Amino acid sequence: MSQVQEIVAAVLESRMRTSSRKPLLHKVNLELEDEGLAELSEEQLVEVLCDQDPNALARIRFQVLISKWDGAASDEEWTEGSERHSAVRRSLEMNRLGFSPEAAGRLNAVFPREPSSVMIVDTEGDWEPWYDAARRGQRDFYWRAYSGLLRSKGWSETTLNKLDDATDAVVGRLADPTWSAPYQTKGLVVGYVQSGKTANFTGVVAKAIDAGYRLVIVLTGTIELLRQQTQRRLDMELVGRENILGGIDMTDSERLAETDYADDKDWPQGFLEHGVAIHTVKDIPVIRRLTTSTEDYKRLKQGLATLDFRTGHELADPARPLFDPVNLFGSDVRLVVIKKNVTALKKLVQDLKDIHTRHAEIPALIIDDEADQASVNTRKPKTKAELQEAQKEKDERTAINEQISKLLILLPRAQYLGYTATPFANVFVDPEDSEDIFPKDFILSLERPGPYMGASDFHDLDFDPETSKTLANSNEKAYVRDVYGDPDSEKRTAELQRALDSFVVAGAIKVFRDPSLKRFRHHTMLVHDSVKRGDHDLEAKRIREMWKTSGYDTPAGMARLAAVYEEDFLPVTRALLERGIVREDEAALPATFMDLRSELGVAIQRISSGLSPVIVVNGDSEKDYMKAAQDGLDFQASDVWKILVGGTKLSRGFTVEGLTTTFYTRRTAQEDTLMQMGRWFGFRDGYRDLVRLFIARAVPGPSGKTFDLYEAFEAAVKDEEAFREELRRYAVMNESGQPQVRPQDVPPMVFQHLTWLKPTSATKMYNANLTSRGTGGKFEDFTTLADRGDGSVNASHLALVRPLVDALDQVGTFGDPDEPAGRFEARYGIVPAEEVLDILEQFGWAGAGWFDPSARFARGAVRAGTLVDFAVVLPLLKDRVDIRTTTGMTVPVLKRVRRQPPRQGFSGSSFRQRGAIEGIAGSPSPSTRTGGLGGELARSLDTGTRGGLLLTFAADTGVRDVRPADLDPQATDPRDIATMFHWALPYAVAPRGKIGFTALKSGGPAIVDVPKG
Repeated sequence: MSQVQEIVAAVLESRMRTSSRKPLLHKVNLELEDEGLAELSEEQLVEVLCDQDPNALARIRFQVLISKWDGAASDEEWTEGSERHSAVRRSLEMNRLGFSPEAAGRLNAVFPREPSSVMIVDTEGDWEPWYDAARRGQRDFYWRAYSGLLRSKGWSETTLNKLDDATDAVVGRLADPTWSAPYQTKGLVVGYVQSGKTANFTGVVAKAIDAGYRLVIVLTGTIELLRQQTQRRLDMELVGRENILGGIDMTDSERLAETDYADDKDWPQGFLEHGVAIHTVKDIPVIRRLTTSTEDYKRLKQGLATLDFRTGHELADPARPLFDPVNLFGSDVRLVVIKKNVTALKKLVQDLKDIHTRHAEIPALIIDDEADQASVNTRKPKTKAELQEAQKEKDERTAINEQISKLLILLPRAQYLGYTATPFANVFVDPEDSEDIFPKDFILSLERPGPYMGASDFHDLDFDPETSKTLANSNEKAYVRDVYGDPDSEKRTAELQRALDSFVVAGAIKVFRDPSLKRFRHHTMLVHDSVKRGDHDLEAKRIREMWKTSGYDTPAGMARLAAVYEEDFLPVTRALLERGIVREDEAALPATFMDLRSELGVAIQRISSGLSPVIVVNGDSEKDYMKAAQDGLDFQASDVWKILVGGTKLSRGFTVEGLTTTFYTRRTAQEDTLMQMGRWFGFRDGYRDLVRLFIARAVPGPSGKTFDLYEAFEAAVKDEEAFREELRRYAVMNESGQPQVRPQDVPPMVFQHLTWLKPTSATKMYNANLTSRGTGGKFEDFTTLADRGDGSVNASHLALVRPLVDALDQVGTFGDPDEPAGRFEARYGIVPAEEVLDILEQFGWAGAGWFDPSARFARGAVRAGTLVDFAVVLPLLKDRVDIRTTTGMTVPVLKRVRRQPPRQGFSGSSFRQRGAIEGIAGSPSPSTRTGGLGGELARSLDTGTRGGLLLTFAADTGVRDVRPADLDPQATDPRDIATMFHWALPYAVAPRGKIGFTALKSGGPAIVDVPKG
């Protein structure tokens, strides 16, 4: 490392510890002068900071500094109240460092602002900000310990800063535990499946304890397996050895062996060591565990004092309440990790009722992991009379929801935080039910972790339908393997054999990459094809028999493995390296299959060891998945190289460690259930390129229909991302400084791309009805047309748009004039918006009322004068076929594919057309091609009240894969041509988007930010 690099890095490290506002260049040159080195110009300093070596110390330090400042709380004086991760915040930072606009532009290009978590808040009520920088700095023992542990595990400073930001945002919205009046906050934190939500709520618990919360209740899923996993995680990373041992000398080997972790492979070295005798230090609260890794909550009986704050001499001044700072910060913490089981929850509620401490004194934090499971009240009123009655008295509650409600009633200072990756059920809870868990105060959407491998990594979202998928451009081609065989067919057996072979080869590659297997303690395959336990036993038997007959010690078996390696893993890994998805240092492969022979032996031996290569995981209690006839599943006690067969018990919160190969064929009609089954999501450090998803593409369903599970997951991903995008859009305050929407306004943001795949259970979706939505300058496809049927719908649509086609009296070139591949010819014309809407509102859709909210929004814009007309564009692409119908209408027909049932409608438009239409609508997005004719059309109307409308036509005869060339070019029946449209409303109408809805709750309709008129 050069001396200049060292000096710049040292100055940056110093800057992180001070509030100095002196220009960075000035300080660096002072240090250089002291060392007898030449001064740097601003341009040279920028070159040092932007060193091409990503491990250059000065570059790393600058990244850390900028990331820290990007995420600093808005209450810090220098931020001038700017939002975290905003452009305004970054501008302040660059000014603070003394950089010119030119230098700042270069630095921002190399160090872009990271997307931040998004929070929807309610500013009403008595809540006041309290968790400022001074308060955070007073006590931070447990947060420092936790963040230090993560740092030692290799977390980057950038990632830690993001966790710090997100947990600050959550704790900052809770009530101050020292407030004299109790205040109950309810919030929801939305993450991704298998994405590290536990890390977030562990950080929240750490900061909450430091801030003064003294009863922490963590509600896990409904199975003991998950509760134990969560308990261990908290004990290992937050509670620490000293609290687990209760003050026992850690050199006492006999006492160490008496803990509940005595058989844990990581005990005690793998558990956090605070390095402080916590029980003897006045200012550090002791954490008393009321549950252990082996036992859920049980009645304390004679040990009730353990839960009681007013026994013994725990309170410094018994005359004062527990929440008084005199008492609070010297008291101990009670930690309960309890599964959502009615019996266990009743025991906890009863013990709380029996303690001497007044409940209104106890600052409590309730973390509800997998908050959409079991917690939500699902009793739906069926009639208007029942709805009215429900407003007068409490709804009948499900059993677990009732116990959670009792906790919230019993503990007026309890803060409720729901954590989930599938939030749809939670946002449909009645917000007017004060005893329920609706997140009335805030909804926080966590950003997607950088190294995370989620649903979108297995799909090609918004893939151009005119482009062929290859390993060079497609996630589907890289990671997904189709399963088409019927359950008991030879084809299904061959597909399952291919998955087993893939699992074996992937295991061998892991051994090749790390012969010690310290990085790859676990290597697992998941088979999930049914919810029934009997089916699991039969499937496990089948796989055991297949394993015996796989012939991995025969030439035929080795030939299959060689084919998998050479035809699958080798080309996929090379393609992912080319695409920059994996790095050279994490994707090593032997040059030939023969170089993998010894590693294959190790992998096969590890999978075969024990009683069987297969473990069945199902049931509600520990005994159900720790069966005598099979190996136990304990990721903590031993290395697991096994094939796991299961259903629901492996699809909720539980982390399947080392999951590399998945064979998934189970159908469900609910998106949240479907997404929770995606155990193949998660962090795949060192083996991302080896992950494979074998998924059923034609699962039998009701009425003889088949269901494509891969398409179902893609629809769920789109619905989920649409929901997150809506949260991002409306999280920004409006012009008056108030939230655009509150948590109770969120239900209409839930979308549905497949008619048969509901966002959540129907019993949880009765509280809201979307009436109006739209976004200015954003291209939207309206291709979800009704089934062809007898073709009458097609004929009707074609007749409807004939006036529009007749109005297209000009021909021109659209797209970027500097990119030949991005240009296209089209007919076009200008049509009044009211005439366009009169036509489009008569279309027939796959779902009743599907287009209505968009139409209402556009009508409102017309009334408000912000939408005057549309530039209607009919593309004349090279691969079109000009068809004249029997009614005398000529239209250019393009190759567009009608989706197979149960999906409805057609594939979308191409990227170049989207950019042109958004350019007409005035979108400022850099992705819009506003040059050429599209730009002229946008600029020709200075008022910015013009929208862009794209018309396209497709062959639709009822025959799968029909082509335009198959139609009679001179006399085609109009019933065989489908009409689609796509639009972008004027950008100025709603740059951030606007929605309106009515809610089925007292108070009547509630319309949010809809154009007046």
